[in-house]
Amino acid sequence: MSTPAQVWSYRTLIANLAQRDLKARYKKSVLGWVWSLINPAATLGIYTVVFGFFLRAEPPAAGNGDKSFALYLFCGLVVWNLFAGVINTSIASFQTAGPLLTRTYFPPECPMVAGLATVLLQALIEVGILFAVMVLIGNVSWTAVIVVPIFALMSCFAFGIGLVLGLANIRFRDVNYLVGIGLQVLFYATPIVYPLTIVPDEYRRFMELNPVGSFVYAMRQVLYSLDVPTLGNWVVMVLTAAISLVGGWVIFSRWAPTVIEEL
Repeated sequence: MSTPAQVWSYRTLIANLAQRDLKARYKKSVLGWVWSLINPAATLGIYTVVFGFFLRAEPPAAGNGDKSFALYLFCGLVVWNLFAGVINTSIASFQTAGPLLTRTYFPPECPMVAGLATVLLQALIEVGILFAVMVLIGNVSWTAVIVVPIFALMSCFAFGIGLVLGLANIRFRDVNYLVGIGLQVLFYATPIVYPLTIVPDEYRRFMELNPVGSFVYAMRQVLYSLDVPTLGNWVVMVLTAAISLVGGWVIFSRWAPTVIEEL
């Protein structure tokens, strides 16, 4: 089984793979990395118009007392984009690493760690824009530093899931399509484009079991409400991240060598 220390020893390879992915992402594109800003901005604009304007979703008051559905939505989207991006990139990274893995040895986790790094960079750009807007409107506090552990825990949580799904996708290519459908369902089952308070009580308890919702709530607490997540919120995030990462790592390390030939 590959250990984190073994993966770390191949950090130069991971950096090169991440650099290659970043260069290839917007290759032959006129706007290049501007698309990394246009895509989330377009998504934010569409959801704001549909849910904030037409459906008139009412966000809670921000830390400065104002109400902004766009910013309330953006706080949830940056977490969701990180979650979905890590899972999708993990699946793609392992699948496309076949030619390298069959020619030379290195821990099979390396391409997926490189993919994680590229998604984290995109997520940091998005949260940087969000933070800049919060500063401009005067809704900022020291709680913004808590974004770092929230991002770290969400990355661990999503990466553990991505390891298992990336492995399963090699045996059953249907997994990639099922993940796309599952993420769509999970997105609307998570209070991102609407506050949890509008959900009827009989369904709210079921939705509170969704661990992604804990990360979304925590991000909104520290950037929108300028408050600290509750102890229970931290417990859920830490436990789910630890279980996902350790479980996913063990499963992937155990079975990855048996499917490399199928790549």
